[in-house]
Amino acid sequence: MPSVAVKLYSVFFKFLLKHRLQNRIHSPSDESGAFGVTSRPEETVAAANPSFADGVATKDIHIDPFTSLTVRIFLPESALNPPELDSKAQGKSRVKAGLNRPDPDVGSANNLRRNSMPGLVNAEFSNVEEKRRNSCGNEAGADGLGLKSDGVVYRGYAPSMENCRKLPVMLQFHGGGFVSGSCDSVANDLFCRRIAKLCDVIVLAVGYRLAPESRYPAAFEDGLKVLHWLGKQANLAECSKSMGNGRVNGGEMRKADGRRHIVDTFGASMVEPWLAAHGNPSRCVLLGVSCGANIADFVSRKAVEAGKLLDPVKVVAQVLMYPFVVGSVPTHSEIKLANSYFYDKAMCMLAWKLFLPEEDFSLDHPAANPLVPGRGPALKLMPPTLTIVAEHDWMRDRAIAYSEELRKVNVDAPVLEYKDAVHDFATLDMLLKTPQAQACAEDIAIWVKKYISLRGHEFSY
Repeated sequence: MPSVAVKLYSVFFKFLLKHRLQNRIHSPSDESGAFGVTSRPEETVAAANPSFADGVATKDIHIDPFTSLTVRIFLPESALNPPELDSKAQGKSRVKAGLNRPDPDVGSANNLRRNSMPGLVNAEFSNVEEKRRNSCGNEAGADGLGLKSDGVVYRGYAPSMENCRKLPVMLQFHGGGFVSGSCDSVANDLFCRRIAKLCDVIVLAVGYRLAPESRYPAAFEDGLKVLHWLGKQANLAECSKSMGNGRVNGGEMRKADGRRHIVDTFGASMVEPWLAAHGNPSRCVLLGVSCGANIADFVSRKAVEAGKLLDPVKVVAQVLMYPFVVGSVPTHSEIKLANSYFYDKAMCMLAWKLFLPEEDFSLDHPAANPLVPGRGPALKLMPPTLTIVAEHDWMRDRAIAYSEELRKVNVDAPVLEYKDAVHDFATLDMLLKTPQAQACAEDIAIWVKKYISLRGHEFSY
């Protein structure tokens, strides 16, 4: 059973959340515009930190001029390491150097890999140090990316775009019942930092529009819009790179060509430098928390339908953490745990009334029930799906049933159930530092690395 502290906090949490939801139902919302909101005044927000003070650099980007859609980028410090050498070349160099035996002076496998080519050790470490110096606003790197303006350099990590390490990209959708939460909240910031470090990925936390200001399908459209934006960034980066490869006079490179970049009508760079230098969208993972899992599953479906139209973006896996699902025919857990901790059935019904259009409200709405027929595309086309469920979550059984349907058509869809856990156990502010939350993040990293790692390096990425 959950601890006494969790039970007491759950009572306070439900009282406060119920009060807020009822106020939003009874007070008319301003639906005059589609700009929307992505955060509530009562939300505790963590400021973006563009330097690697704690191992992860962050920055906020408003990616849509017509809505409030924002993205917070989490770049792990591992991106500053030199790119991995080809495994075959690495093996040959080890044989040449006689380094097949463990080196007593090397404390870790990573150090052993760095020392496998002795002639490159100093160069590699010097490159790392140079990149670390650039993280405080190196002028050459910033100028080449259009980050320098009137002598003022962006005081954050500015990649040099040369010999950068490419990391997979993970789109993360926060929870909150579609009506609360934000991509820059303290809890979501800490969770994304943890995932970025453990999975060794660039995390894009999506600040989608909240209900009731922006009802269905606003949040789902925002999730898909970010996936398209990621593909646009990859294409812009490639165009910018090709512009810098212009040659004149029989192959001589002009110095100015290396500093070209694509700008908008205001002269601002359209290429996000962190993604251009370090992002590999061909290894893209979707991770959704609670209602964010519903968005992630929707985006996965649309990615399957789009196919090669999304190139170079390729969704290789998705993680659904205690999905925010419901249906007209109750399951065993929906009956037995209707008054569960933190998010009980009554409060979730209030959230669905705020999110779904009044004229289209149904517990079997495609956004609410993953088991309704005709959602499309065929389940056998869905990417590998890891489902996280909690023992004391009333939505548990329906999430497990959806995973079972995926397994029936041979999709890799394991379920990890955590005993004595409650809904939001790995992402709620007061539970983030518990052993269960840490174990859950580690389990996600182990599974995800099967699909984002380079072939042959699944467990050493």
